Amino acid sequence: MIKTIKTGGTIFAVMAAGVMLQGCIVGAAVGAAGAVVGGAAKVTGSVVGAGVDAVTTSDEETRARREREQRAYEREQRRCEQRQRQGRDC
Repeated sequence: MIKTIKTGGTIFAVMAAGVMLQGCIVGAAVGAAGAVVGGAAKVTGSVVGAGVDAVTTSDEETRARREREQRAYEREQRRCEQRQRQGRDC
């Protein structure tokens, strides 16, 4: 029972860490860390700008991600149809 609770806690911690590492939070952390370390206003501005760049996703990256997701969806649909033809569930 205790092992199950520890395992569940570990899984929760890993998932929480994954959410925290998404773009906005990472970019904000990079910008904040640079602002603290940078010191001078000019250095701070460039570091914060780099943090914003880390968060911003270009149109090309967004398009490529959507295309990958679409291909994965279509691939799963084909696999599902094939399973159905064989009399199995998706």
